[in-house]
Amino acid sequence: MTDPGSRIALVLGTSAGGVGRHVAMLAGGLVRGGHRVVVAGPPGTEEAFGFRRLGAVFVPVPISDRPRPLNDLRAVRALRALRGARAVHAHGLRAGALAALALAGTRTGLVVTLHNAATAGGAIGAVHGVLERMVARRADRILVVSPDLGDRMGRLGAGHVEAAVVPAPVLRSSGRRPEEVAAELGTGGGPVLLTVARLAQQKGLETLLDVAAALRPGAGDPSRRAVFLIAGEGPLRGSLQERVDRENLPVRLLGNRDDVADLLGIARALVVPSRWEGQPLTVQEALRAGTPVVATAVGGIPPMVGEAGLLVPYGDVEAMREAVSRVLADDDLAVALGEAAARRGRELPDEAQALEAVLAVYDGLPKLPRK
Repeated sequence: MTDPGSRIALVLGTSAGGVGRHVAMLAGGLVRGGHRVVVAGPPGTEEAFGFRRLGAVFVPVPISDRPRPLNDLRAVRALRALRGARAVHAHGLRAGALAALALAGTRTGLVVTLHNAATAGGAIGAVHGVLERMVARRADRILVVSPDLGDRMGRLGAGHVEAAVVPAPVLRSSGRRPEEVAAELGTGGGPVLLTVARLAQQKGLETLLDVAAALRPGAGDPSRRAVFLIAGEGPLRGSLQERVDRENLPVRLLGNRDDVADLLGIARALVVPSRWEGQPLTVQEALRAGTPVVATAVGGIPPMVGEAGLLVPYGDVEAMREAVSRVLADDDLAVALGEAAARRGRELPDEAQALEAVLAVYDGLPKLPRK
C-alpha cells in the first residue's frame, strides 16, 4: 500500500477546465490522506485551481499546449526535480511525454492519464502520434478515459493500460427557482437546450448551429420555440457569434458560468455535439441532475450515458436534429430519459472511489530502492 507521507507528484499542462479540476481533486484528496503532494504545471493553473490552498507544493513548469522547443527543454529540466518521488502522475499527452523524458534512466514510476484524443490532422496530428508512441513505450501505467484510447495505446505497445476514474465534482445550486433563472436569461418561456463546452474545434459546435438553424422559431410546433444556450468560452467565440447574428439563430452564447446546476435545472436536455469526448464532466453533471442527454456516440460517452440519453453519429446534423426534436416534442420520452439519467447518475463513481483507484495504481508501480 502507498505509504502515507510518501511524495507524489502530479504534472499537468495548460488547463482551464476538466483536467485542472481533476488534478485539484486528486491533490486535495492525497494531501488529506497524509501524502506530500507536488503539483507541477504552468503558473496559470495555480491561479485557476489553487493547488497551494489545497496543501500541495506548486512548482511552475512551462508545459504549453503546443510544441515550443525552448519551453519544452526548460520543462524537462524542471521536471527532473521529481525524480525519487513515489509516483509521478502526468495528466495529458504532452505532460506525459515531457515527464517521460525527464525521468529517463531512473526507476521513478510514471503514470500518465490520457484525457483527450487527437481530433486535428496535418503536422499537429503527426506530432501527437510521436508523443503517443513515446508515452506508450515509457510510462509504467497508462490510464485512459475511453475504450478507444485504450485500444490505441495497446496497439502502440503500452504494457499496462486501464480505465481512468474521473468523477465530476458535486454541483451546488444557487437556490434560485427555475423560473427566475429562465427570466434572467430571457428564454422567452420556450424549452431550453443547453450545451456546456469550450468554444473550440473539438466540441463540434458547427453541428449544433446547423441543428439550431433547422429548428428556427415557427408557429405550431413547440420544438420551433426552443432556445439553445451555450455556456463556455474559447477561440471560436467570434466566428460562432457572427453566424448566430447573420442567420438570426435561436442561440445565445453565455460565456463562462458558475451556475451550471441552475442551467441544468431549466434545460429540457443537455446537447453534446462533440467530435470526441472522454468522460465529460458536464455529461456526468447532467446525469446526476436527472437531465436527459442528446450526444454524439464518440469516445467514452456511450458507456457513460447508457440508456439515459439519445446518441447519434458525430457530424450527422439530421440525426441530431431528429433526436433533439423528439425530446422537445415528447413529454413522456423526456420524463423517461430524465429518470434514467438520475439512476445512471447515482451509479457514477465519486471522488472517494477515484482516490482509491489511483492509489491502487500507485501501489502497482515498481518500488524505489531504499536509501
